[in-house]
Amino acid sequence: MANFTIKKLKTDYLTAQKEQEQALHNVINGETETLFINELNDVYTAGTSANIETDYFNKEIPLVETGRGGEITYHGPGQIVAYPILNLNNRDKDLRKYIENLQQWIINTLDHFDIEAFTTDDVGVWVKNDNGSIKKIAAIGIRVRKWITFHGIALNVNPDLEKFNGIVPCGIKTHGVTSISQILGKEISNQDVEYILIEEFKKTFK
Repeated sequence: MANFTIKKLKTDYLTAQKEQEQALHNVINGETETLFINELNDVYTAGTSANIETDYFNKEIPLVETGRGGEITYHGPGQIVAYPILNLNNRDKDLRKYIENLQQWIINTLDHFDIEAFTTDDVGVWVKNDNGSIKKIAAIGIRVRKWITFHGIALNVNPDLEKFNGIVPCGIKTHGVTSISQILGKEISNQDVEYILIEEFKKTFK
């Protein structure tokens, strides 16, 4: 099994990015891979495919343009934002497979809560409501540098879902968003999910 450093941060987005950049630099130089488990202050982030003029409505929450793939998404309390800093030179140099592994990691984690999640043609992880409608429970946006991964996933545990109304999440207008707590009908904290998420990460990215 690979040897990972696990770092947990509760901070603002830009501070988390500085930490991520340092870890990326370390892995490029042959040091240990890192998994960040973050809980961030309220922020909208825009990826390289974002249309800020049409998809960003709530100006009370700041928007930060990033270099990750994807469009606009929300990060904030009650959401786990995980950044795997992994060396794909030691694995398959296949971004499609890497994204599939990220999706499967989330699906396996949600299975512990008896939540049946799945993928669609849109990157991310989805669930069905009782009425059959599809909602997004986790977003994915990544980058690689010298085949080292950074950025990652955002899993909705118990965020204020109203804050997603300030954007078009990931550019998808036809489906809403949900969370573990909303699906289960009870309060679930990030701490309730973190251990399972980390253990499933170790299984997925051996």
